[in-house]
Amino acid sequence: MVMKTNTRHRVVILGGGFGGLNAAQSLASAPVDITLIDRRNFHLFQPLLYQVATGALSGGEIASPIRAILRLQKNVRVLLGEAIDLDASGRRLITDVGPIEYDTLIVAAGVRNCYFGKDQWDRVAPGLKTIEEAAQIRQKLLFAFEAAERETDRTKHAEWLTFVVVGAGPTGVELAGAVGEIARQTLKEDFRNIHPEDAKILLLDGADRVLPHFHPKLSASAEKALKKLGVHAMVNVRVKDISETGVTAVGENGEIYIPTRCVIWAAGVKAAPFCDTLAAQAEAELESNGQVIVQPDCSLEAHPEIFVIGDIASYNHDGRRLPGVAQVAIQQGRYVARLIRKRLRGEAGTRRFHYFDKGQMAVIGRGRAVAESRGLRFSGFSAWLAWLLIHLVYIAEFSNRLLVLVRWTYLYFSFSRGARLITGHDHLLVEKMVPECEEEDVAV
Repeated sequence: MVMKTNTRHRVVILGGGFGGLNAAQSLASAPVDITLIDRRNFHLFQPLLYQVATGALSGGEIASPIRAILRLQKNVRVLLGEAIDLDASGRRLITDVGPIEYDTLIVAAGVRNCYFGKDQWDRVAPGLKTIEEAAQIRQKLLFAFEAAERETDRTKHAEWLTFVVVGAGPTGVELAGAVGEIARQTLKEDFRNIHPEDAKILLLDGADRVLPHFHPKLSASAEKALKKLGVHAMVNVRVKDISETGVTAVGENGEIYIPTRCVIWAAGVKAAPFCDTLAAQAEAELESNGQVIVQPDCSLEAHPEIFVIGDIASYNHDGRRLPGVAQVAIQQGRYVARLIRKRLRGEAGTRRFHYFDKGQMAVIGRGRAVAESRGLRFSGFSAWLAWLLIHLVYIAEFSNRLLVLVRWTYLYFSFSRGARLITGHDHLLVEKMVPECEEEDVAV
């Protein structure tokens, strides 16, 4: 059965991330009926996901129910569901809750982790794109210290206290810095048989420096800050293999083997599977990583009523592809909303999407960050304060902003991470903690 609204212009938005949510909110007073569909019932503030992975924040403090965010916007309805196909000629989005008709479709489906053809690494080296992955990383990090505490074999003891982060972009740098803080500050007095501050933390990347998209001076400042937290950056290194007990990499001096029981992946992303559907059903052109090549107005060439925004859109802006950051998605969502309004008023043509680059920043532990904006570069405490303020402003709900501010204030003065919980179910933890049952021990 086909789901319908009424005779007003129907806008369907796939994805409740930064792009989809801002598109919906920017159409609040427009004469349209909006259906926003997402497989999750919450909007996730991904820039702070690494803090969930390292116990500084809990998942609920950086995620807000989409219905709660849009509860006062009467021209939008929210559906929990997943897109499975597209009838572009009939203008119907096929979902697991039935077909949904549209006049305009906005696709903001986001990205997932990319292991460059080695998808089996996902089992031992989780990435950081979802709440569940953040919880998995947190339990791997914390369990490593617990396992080292009770380990009597010196070789295995060293493996448990070696942490490898693959990828030295902002996510990898922030993760590595947080792990350094956990080892040197948070857990320093918590154990009796180990010294957490002696943990070996390695940050691997194929580029010639950390934060390769930042100015070289900021990269050098970030690496200096990482060293103070016990993080050793290994650049010009390409990962060849990852197993449950180690990482094999190739560097300038040949092959390197790093024995470790805890690997975190922060090295790459690829577009959501729905991009393949757009290619098959709407004649979209795709990049090698699955991103959709869009027109100057973020639409598809063969179907101008379909817009693709955010991380899954490959947009050529002044000769370079836009990065997959929140600001791009936010600005594209608002731009597309303005364009829809103009189309409804019958205005022909519009200016192409123009991205206003507000800069980039990365935090490296307590009181340390690097930032650059419009030619201005700064680092240290001032950059850290700027990072705090900007991230607080963009958290969706006021209550979460307040909670995060309180958490950060307490963390700054106490070094305590309140969400240090080993939860969930991970095969590596179970195999380590639960010995195989002998037949006579099994009771029915």
